[in-house]
Amino acid sequence: MSAKFDYDGAFSRNIGWVTAAEQAILRRKRIAIAGMGGVGGGHLLTLARLGIGAFNISDFDRFDIVNFNRQAGATLSSIGEPKVDVLADMALQINPELDIRRFPAGVSHDNLDDFLRDVDLYVDALDFFAFDVRRATFAACHRLGIPAITAAPLGMGTAVLVFLPGGMSFEEYFCLEGCDEEEMGIRFLLGLSPGMLQRQYLADPSRVNLEEHRGPSTVAACQLCAGVTATDVLKILLGRGGVISAPRGYQFDAYRNRLVRTWRPGGNRNPLQRIGLWIARGQLRRMKQAGGAHG
Repeated sequence: MSAKFDYDGAFSRNIGWVTAAEQAILRRKRIAIAGMGGVGGGHLLTLARLGIGAFNISDFDRFDIVNFNRQAGATLSSIGEPKVDVLADMALQINPELDIRRFPAGVSHDNLDDFLRDVDLYVDALDFFAFDVRRATFAACHRLGIPAITAAPLGMGTAVLVFLPGGMSFEEYFCLEGCDEEEMGIRFLLGLSPGMLQRQYLADPSRVNLEEHRGPSTVAACQLCAGVTATDVLKILLGRGGVISAPRGYQFDAYRNRLVRTWRPGGNRNPLQRIGLWIARGQLRRMKQAGGAHG
């Protein structure tokens, strides 16, 4: 026996924290999410439960056993299945009235205009190392006046940056132009988390390898990303509550029970950031030397 879906009933427990009129506004919004992995899958399901009515979602990847530790759609039955289809089906089980546009080839320069068409807000969930398409997507959002959020899963916490129309752009903050991939990785990581709260409890540094695009992950961090992002999405779309936006950001680390608010005027050009980047480059160089010595 299949139950009949009723939007008002399904999301009635949201009312109180939002008004019925605000819930109706959320129902009419469309959000684009690039990436349906550990972070993106959580974003989609969380925002579907918030009552968002439409999504553009992208991912070219399929589920594998290594995704089990953190990705919402990773199960034995989904191994080998396209992530974008698995997550779309899961979201439709929450709200069968959803309007979901799927981009199974991922986001690229060729389909970016279609991916952002009719979108009210963009949520970044691309792979950490997808610098080219990430820069292009954020640049398009800045040009089109689309609010954009990136919440990075770091250790057992999350670092959040919001880019609002008329404010500082992604490129102005991270300053990635002309950098090689390694330098982009350093600038992106330190730009996201100037406080680097996660660094103190990394148990096995050998598991971090920027050259091989490899690093450890936790489901705790991915779920925290979804929660804080959904909250910022709600505030932006409903125009209520203060939103911390670039060059301001914040990092919450559950393991250390710490919240750090950051302010970096000029982004990675800020004198404090330049010092931090210099230190980070030295640490990476020493890690490489240590790895070579044990190779």
